[in-house]
Parts: sequence; structure tokens; C-alpha cells
Amino acid sequence: MAFSFLPELVISIVVVHVVIVCFYYIKSSKNPLLPVSWPVVGILPSLVVNLHRLHHYISFDLLTPSGHSLKVAIASIRMFITCDPTNIQYIFSSNHTNYPKGEDYAEIFDMTRGSLFSADGESSRRERANFQSVLSNPLLVGLMTKCCHDKVEKSLLPFMAHMVRTNTHVDMNDMLMRLVFDMYATTIFSVDPTCLSLDMPPVHVANAMDTVMEVGFVRHIVPAFFWKVMRSLNIGPERKLAAAQAVLRCFITDMMTERRKKGHIIGQEVPIDVLSNYVNDQNYNDDLLQATLITYMIAGRDTIGTTLPWIVYNLAKNPHIVSSIHNELAPIMSCKVAIAGAGMMMIFEPEEVRPVVYLQATLLETLRLYPPIPIERRSVVSTDVMPSGHVVCAEDIILVSIYSVGRMESVWGSDCREYRPERWLSEDGRQLRYIPSNKFPAFNTGARLCLGKDIAIMQMKIIIAAIVWNFDVKMVDGQAIDTKLSCLLQMKNGLKVNLSKVQM
Repeated sequence: MAFSFLPELVISIVVVHVVIVCFYYIKSSKNPLLPVSWPVVGILPSLVVNLHRLHHYISFDLLTPSGHSLKVAIASIRMFITCDPTNIQYIFSSNHTNYPKGEDYAEIFDMTRGSLFSADGESSRRERANFQSVLSNPLLVGLMTKCCHDKVEKSLLPFMAHMVRTNTHVDMNDMLMRLVFDMYATTIFSVDPTCLSLDMPPVHVANAMDTVMEVGFVRHIVPAFFWKVMRSLNIGPERKLAAAQAVLRCFITDMMTERRKKGHIIGQEVPIDVLSNYVNDQNYNDDLLQATLITYMIAGRDTIGTTLPWIVYNLAKNPHIVSSIHNELAPIMSCKVAIAGAGMMMIFEPEEVRPVVYLQATLLETLRLYPPIPIERRSVVSTDVMPSGHVVCAEDIILVSIYSVGRMESVWGSDCREYRPERWLSEDGRQLRYIPSNKFPAFNTGARLCLGKDIAIMQMKIIIAAIVWNFDVKMVDGQAIDTKLSCLLQMKNGLKVNLSKVQM
């Protein structure tokens, strides 16, 4: 049994050697960026060479020249890659039962097995119904909104004001990730970890969540036997993942213990936080409960926390958009400023930002160009023909490039690479234009459309409105803004900025 992985290890060594040979051939060629399909390893060498620009490579080197869909191989893995909206509609809606996430996906994200994040079929429908029930509870929605408002008032704005007073530059990516982590831990467990505070404590749990997504990315792009061998040997990224999973399990256990100490679970008449909705449910054993709670953390912290820094980045690059947001918010703030006095930091209430359309257009434009989950993966149950005419076979892997959809000229026009919130507005600028979700799948589409979409938009509007109204944000010169190799479109090196108070 100790050597049950030996055949796979031999194959892995052969594949690695072939990849190395192809890698050096590509690096020495005149056009190293052009995709080449090799015997045995397929496009894996080209993929490795272009990992630093993966999403651009998929969008403009693979999909654009091929008419937005193509079939490729990575070693023994057969893949169909697409960003065609008609294919997206077919995969996620019209014939979605033939395209589940699949067992391979559940293995890749084994820590969320059984939860909505990785479930299929009846399990997925049951988990989705539970999620919908929880997120439609007005008391919980009220808690989420209040938590966001309170964290902005008591943590975010004081922290930013302190950075102004001390003339210290801020990593907006780190700061906003901490803010959102605190928000969702409080919503799920009624326990505030206070990660966003002046002493900036270590964020081991947040780092562990990042590791899960980074190693998940590795598992996506290499043959399964390769990462399973590393897991068996406890080496490489699999060793790092095992440590991260232990940190997350310990965190969930500690949060549940703290939650119970508060005495809000036993005998509580009306459930408030997320945990209260599950903890006494006999259908959830310890493993499934942990997987479900981690899924809630991913759904909130990873998606909103990933998007907010990209919003700030694009606003810092486009001061004229900031001015337009200011003009939209000014009528709301006029009465508050008159009461509170000039120079006071202002916070927006949910009902105040709900009708604000230009700010929301800015959020949507960010999600178009920087979707938090840039690629969706599906498996094929039985042979089928796509609307694009491509034949997919059972056990093929489908990769839908959400990142590429937002950069399609046929969908968004010749200025598709420009950051222009106005594209989301009606001609009179008073309403948002409707864009079907298969052309804007940042919140997913079809049977897996994001259940927390409206809550997420509301929270982001409250946060961004507070930042823009109270502070001028200038990016520190000379930094390279790049993306991590991750299942999320996270910033690799952070976003360093200088802050100053807005002068009214």
C-alpha cells in the first residue's frame, strides 16, 4: 500500500521532463507566447510559460483567434474552453444537468465537500434552498447591513484617518480584506475577530483561505494523479494546503466555541447569525457543518474582499469617475453635513445608497473587467454538441472564462477594455441597463446564480461611498499591480496608496 502511487509517480516524472524540454524550446523560440499543442502534454508547456499572464493568454491568445471557443488538451486532460455567451447559457441553464461541477471539483476543494460550493444534483438543490432560506431572513439581512455599517464607522474610517494623521501609506488590498473578513465572521458566528485594527494582528485564517484557493488553482491545471502523489507524500503545495486546512478547522471550532459561550444558540427563539440556522440541524454532521460555514466565508470574504481593491484601483486611476460619484452623493450628504458640521466623517445608510445608480455602475464595471472568480469549471456527463458546434465528450472538462466574457468586443463594443461605468446607464443616466447574466456572469448564471448578489452590492456601495466621500486616494508610484495564481482574481502584491482627507 505504501507504494500504491508508484505508477502515477513514474508518469508524473515523465510528464515533468517532457514539460521542461518543451518549456525551454518555447522560451528559445521567436514567438514564445503562441500556443503550441505537443504530444503527450498538450498545451501544458505553453500554459506554464504564460502563467504570469494566464487570463490575458486565455482571452487573447486562445479564445479570440478561435472564435471564443476551442478544444485543447493538458497532458491527459481533455478541455473545452469558451467565453461564448450562447455556450454559457447552454452550459449553466438550458442543459445544466449535463454539466455539473463533478467529482473532480469536489476533490479539488475537498474541504467544502457536500456544501453548496461543490455539491451537485439533489445535494446542491437542498443546500441552495437552505442558503436561500438563511439569506432571505430579514433579521439576518438586517444584521449583515448593520455589521457592514458598524465596521465602516468604528474600524475602517478611524483606521484610514489614523493613516492620514501619521502620513503612512496603506495597503488597500490588505485593509479591505481584513474589513470584509471581520464583517463576515461577525455575521456567521456573532464573533468579531478584529483583524482590522491599528495593531494589525496576524491574519493566519485569511492567509489560510488564500492558500486553499491558490493550491486549488494548482490542482485545476495539473493532472489529478500529480497532485494526489504530492498529497500522499505531503510535499510541495499539498503540504502548505494541509497546514492551511488545519488552521481553518481550528478557526471554525474556536468560533463555534466562542459563539456557544455567548449563550445565543440554545433556547434562542429566532435565529440571527448564520451559525444559528445550522447548528441544531440533525442533517449537518461536524464535517458538513464546517464545510458549509467555510462556504459562507468564501461567498462573502473572498468575493467582496477580492472586488473592493479593484474598485479602489480603478477609481484611483480615473479621478473623473470619483468626481461623478461625489456629485451623485452630494445631495444625500447635504443635510447630514449641515447637522454634523463640516470636517466630520460621513457614513451612508443602506436606504441612502440603494437608489444611487452611478456608484453601482462603477461596481458593475469593475466586476465586468475583474470578476472575483475568473474561471468556472464544469464536467461533462454525456456527449453533447455546443451551440457553437463543438462536440464535447463524457468526462471532458469545460472551462468558462468569465474574465474573457467581459473583454469581448462583440458583447461590450470596441471600447471593451476601457473602464467606463457609463456603459451600464440608460441614455438619461437615471437607470441601470439590463445585461443578461450569460453576458455578465460575474455573479454566475442559471441554476447557480449568486444568492447574495443584492446584499453584496449593498455592502460594497456602503463601503466605497464612505471611502470616496471622506478620503482622496492616490496610488504609490512604481508598484506593479498584478494577479495571484489563484482561483480568485486577487491582487498579487497588494495596492499601496497614500490617503488624505477630502476638503469640502
